[in-house]
Amino acid sequence: MVDLVITGDCVVTPHSIGPADVAIAGGRVVAVAERGAFPLSAGARLVDATGKIVMPGGIDPHTHCLWPVVVPSGEPTLTQGPSVVGKAALFGGTTTIIDFTRVMHGQTVQGAIEQRIAAWTGDGCPCDWALHTMVEGDLGPEIPGQLGEAIEAGHASVKIFTTDITPSRKGRMVDFGDIWEVFQVLAKKGGLGVIHAEDNDIVMHMYAKLFREGRAGFENMAEVHNTLSEDLSFRRVLKLAEHVPGTALYMLHVSAGNGVRAIREARSKNQAVYGESLHQYMLYTQEDYKRPNGQMYHTYPSLKSQADQEELWRGAMDGTIGCIATDELCCSLSVKTQGSRIDDTTGGNPGVEPRVALMYSEMVGKRGFTLRQFVNAVSTNAAQVMGLYPRKGAIAPGADADICILDPALKRTVRAEAMHEADYSPWEGRQVDAWPCMTILRGKVVVENDRWLGDAKGGAWLPRRIPAEIRAGAAL
Repeated sequence: MVDLVITGDCVVTPHSIGPADVAIAGGRVVAVAERGAFPLSAGARLVDATGKIVMPGGIDPHTHCLWPVVVPSGEPTLTQGPSVVGKAALFGGTTTIIDFTRVMHGQTVQGAIEQRIAAWTGDGCPCDWALHTMVEGDLGPEIPGQLGEAIEAGHASVKIFTTDITPSRKGRMVDFGDIWEVFQVLAKKGGLGVIHAEDNDIVMHMYAKLFREGRAGFENMAEVHNTLSEDLSFRRVLKLAEHVPGTALYMLHVSAGNGVRAIREARSKNQAVYGESLHQYMLYTQEDYKRPNGQMYHTYPSLKSQADQEELWRGAMDGTIGCIATDELCCSLSVKTQGSRIDDTTGGNPGVEPRVALMYSEMVGKRGFTLRQFVNAVSTNAAQVMGLYPRKGAIAPGADADICILDPALKRTVRAEAMHEADYSPWEGRQVDAWPCMTILRGKVVVENDRWLGDAKGGAWLPRRIPAEIRAGAAL
């Protein structure tokens, strides 16, 4: 029996964009048909979305909840957890987030995953979620095999750093011999490499150089995490993957034109590599570091030049950049701006709530992207690459009924005080052309007209498998 019917004149399905009715029962889409096709049964609800955009719920494939940051006392503290971030996601039309299990030295992969899942279920997540497995430093000989077991258990992606990022984080980088071993596991078990790629020699050289020259202010960050670093590291990682047939890669937070070009060239050779950028990089440049509280706009790697930003937009238009994520890290303004040097500025931003509205406005409203391209960038592509499609990222029979209804009549100015994450927003004062008026998670209306109707612990962990076509380099 149908529980809910959404009728609209702009419904985005995998095969069409236009008038349709979406019938929902038992948390899933049971049918999509022409308008008026479903007579309402007793107790069923009809949602009239005429004049609005009915799209799959957003998917943010890059968040950091309950993440350690160091405060001025020197003590580590944790950022906001999934109870806060997941609720903000739903208010913003995002129904699934993918975070990270950090495998610390001395831990087994399975032990780290169990500990992370316990933390998430203890805090509670209102939206659906999954976890990348993140390894770092010198990998013991047992780790690749354990990663293979994790992939088989549904933790399908493995994050690797090619840099320590800052001098104080020494031990984060995985050397290329160990990366080679992990790539062989990914190829054999059908996993996905999720890569933070910067050239460590260049980055650390530039830290030392700027300190020596007395130019250690964070406004010089782009000189440290520079375009040469991205060029060298991307191409080295891609070449290594080329020598391990069957390795599929997802290049995180592409920030420079060099990274876009490296991915584009690899894809032209049918290499299985996919690009992600962040809305920070798409909308801010290194010049924004000079603004008051300029740390607000920073994440690692750094913001780059206007020319780099323009290449990111070209990459989004031609599909080289398939996903636009947040690198979500939800903390207070005082924590975000506590660092003032190139080596102590806090990365990440609270961005999961405004992401869908911002990118609709910037892509469709300002830059001529199609509605399909926008939906792909904020939802469908991430579902496909991360092994969630067609359960997620699609309005189609059998899919979870995760739906965002975006209302172009709700033109807003982004204000932190009106959102549900932190006491600041790097998007403060930006105008958006639409805002979600309803978010539906697995058939349940969880946000309606800015009212919270969801379950604080209603989210579910999602096991994932990377499809063979993605591992073969399929176009998105």
